[in-house]
Order: sequence, then structure tokens, then C-alpha cells
Amino acid sequence: MPNLRVTVSYDGSAYHGFQDQGEGIPTIQRSLEQAITQLTGERLRINGAGRTDAGVHAYGQVVNFVTKSSIPVVRWALALNSRLPRDIVVRNAEIVPATFHARFSALGKTYRYTIDNGTYRDVFRRQYAYHIREPLDVAAMASAARLFVGRHDFSAFRSTGSTPTTPIRSVESAMIEVQEPFIHFTVCANGFLYNMVRILAGTLIDIGKHKRSCSDVEMALRTGRREYAGDTAPAHGLCLMHVEYPALAETSARQPPLGDNLNE
Repeated sequence: MPNLRVTVSYDGSAYHGFQDQGEGIPTIQRSLEQAITQLTGERLRINGAGRTDAGVHAYGQVVNFVTKSSIPVVRWALALNSRLPRDIVVRNAEIVPATFHARFSALGKTYRYTIDNGTYRDVFRRQYAYHIREPLDVAAMASAARLFVGRHDFSAFRSTGSTPTTPIRSVESAMIEVQEPFIHFTVCANGFLYNMVRILAGTLIDIGKHKRSCSDVEMALRTGRREYAGDTAPAHGLCLMHVEYPALAETSARQPPLGDNLNE
């Protein structure tokens, strides 16, 4: 039976996150599984690379599942899209080794948080960018973002209820980009704590408003104390952009090295 890896984009505005939460609660996972059932008659569970929260979007979410269907792989994306809501789109489907697992095989993820810093809210982007009218010091935000890079204890940048085996994460890159009036914060890491990206973004927003400084970030990383970090930024500004995997020939089922390390 083929193991399929499917790349999915979705507008998370109308959903209670990725993970199935039971009958009657709209989630991305439930919508995908229902579409697969309609297509093949199979009732199966899919594995997701990450469990995005309510209101969070994705451009490059990845799922995998094993199917008994003989549908050619080149037809899966179009066939599923004809059965999915308009705010969920399958972008690609491919057959991968049986050992591939969307979550456990992942090496890391890239998230982007978008701020609309225009005087007036962009009505067409209001569901995908957090509007802040007050001018932000982008240079200060960029300097602070660079402090996230490296292997750190991110205890100060997680929400209550996050219970991973370790708060240590390795951030490969963290940068600020400006496309006026939008400010994008993009961060790539081997894993994220619960709400970590949104708290990183909230901290950078405070720095952009001169309510915090780079020294607060340094203290947060050094002490793990939540009071040195900013608030949790709203969910609708966040998007899962990409999930990184080893080359298919190297893919093997791995236990996640950092516990529940691929959640946001």
C-alpha cells in the first residue's frame, strides 16, 4: 500500500486548528480525512507535520497517510481539491517510503508572522496580517530577531500548558523583512514550543514600539522568565510556510528528538 506525502495550503480563519477535535468541530485534519473518504471510501487517520492553532494559516503544511487506493498519484491533488472546501488546497502529492512520517521525519519548520503597519487596515489582508497603526522601529526589531538565532532555552517564549521534554530549541534563522506597509518576521528552527512564534513576534512588536529592548530578549533567553518576553501575538498573522525533510532516500522513521518538538 502506498504511503502518500501531501502538501497542503489553507486559510485557517474558519477552523479550530489543524488537529481533529471531534464531530461538529471544523478542523483541517477532519476536512482532509473526509475528502479522502469521499474519494476512496477509506476511513483513515492522517499524520500532520504540525498542529497549527485556531486561526493560523499554512502555505506548506505536510501530511502523510497509507492508502489501499489504486488512484494514480498524479491524480490525487486534483481529486482531493474537488472534494475540499475552497479554503483548503492540496498543492502536491507523491509516493514516499513506508518509513516516512510527516511529523517524526521532519527536520524543522519555517513560520512567517505578518504585521500590517499601515495607517489604515488593509481590508483584503485583514485575516492574514496583524494591524498595528503605530509606527514600528524595524531596525530595532531586526537586531532583536538576530538574538533568537542559535541553540537556546526558550522557556520564556512559550504559553502555559506547553509540556515538551525540553525547552531547548535550535533556531537556524530569524529575520525581519519589509514590504511596505507589511513587516514579515520569518523564523526557521528544528522545533517550536507551544505559541513560541507568536510570543517571539509579540516580543518584537514591543521592541518596535520601544516598550522593550534587546536586553529584555537577552534576559528572557538567559533566565527563562516569561515577564521579559512580550504578549502572544494574534493567531491570524501566523503562517506555516515550509516543513523541511531529509532527501527521500535518507528518510527514516525517527522519534522526535525534542519531544513534542514540531508544534506551534
